[in-house]
Amino acid sequence: MLAVLRREFVYLWYYVDVQVRQIFWYWLVGIVLGSAVSVFARNGIHAAAEKIGRRLPGFLGLLLASALGIASPLCMYGTIPLCAAFSRKGVKDDFLAAFMMSSVLLNPQLIIYSTALGAPLLAVRVVSCFVCGVAAGLLVRLFFCGKNAPPYFDFTSFGDPHDHDTDPNLLLRLLKNIARNVRATGPWFLLGVLLSAAFQRYVPAQGMAALFGKEHEGFGLLMAATLGVPLYVCGGGTIPLLLQWLADGMSAGSAAAFMITGPATKITNLGALKIALGLRHFLLYLAFVVLFSLATGAVVNLLG
Repeated sequence: MLAVLRREFVYLWYYVDVQVRQIFWYWLVGIVLGSAVSVFARNGIHAAAEKIGRRLPGFLGLLLASALGIASPLCMYGTIPLCAAFSRKGVKDDFLAAFMMSSVLLNPQLIIYSTALGAPLLAVRVVSCFVCGVAAGLLVRLFFCGKNAPPYFDFTSFGDPHDHDTDPNLLLRLLKNIARNVRATGPWFLLGVLLSAAFQRYVPAQGMAALFGKEHEGFGLLMAATLGVPLYVCGGGTIPLLLQWLADGMSAGSAAAFMITGPATKITNLGALKIALGLRHFLLYLAFVVLFSLATGAVVNLLG
């Protein structure tokens, strides 16, 4: 029995070592660059978003809102108070929807992490998140920005966002931000590596190909979109899983669907979104995310 356990430990340690060697530097660079954006560029990004939202309400405004949402380094619990402050200053709901949707899906740190997936999937992730933000803004404009339409958001429960980066010394401010990011993402990164090693050791590659491959495209997309809900806790932690699934036969479309439903339905995000949207709009949000992820996955598989 001990010999069997020792053998399995050696196998798992080997797979963990391979995974860490593959993606550790992507995670570390993502941490450092994400913290640098948060410390040195965040206020400028948010000031630009508020200015554009108030002065450029057309379609071009939605394009810029989605791009600025991706550039924003805040998590959901920082994004919603920020959007509440924007709303109180007169920024329209459609602009806020585009900004918030793309901000939920992607940020500078996660872009760096995702380079480990390769240039094609990185491009798919960035473009699909950008388009998802614009689509969310357009739908809110169409159905919730008319004269008699009810407001889409309810920000009455949210105050101004809390700023953790207040140390007067810029270097210490950056180091503290890096430390917070390491504490927040490090455990999930390690969990993702461990889960990836377990998949590699105990789940047959043929089974993954049958679930997520192009041979069963519709079912694979649905499974990937569904798995995004319980498995996505931290962006850095899912990169090792995606790398292993792709190596085992997951289609690019299924990966794209997972990368949309995962962050959009992350448990820590849903609580804040439910408060800001109300039950009816929250259910519409979930339906939109699932449908958009399935459509994105189908398009990616078709083009691939």
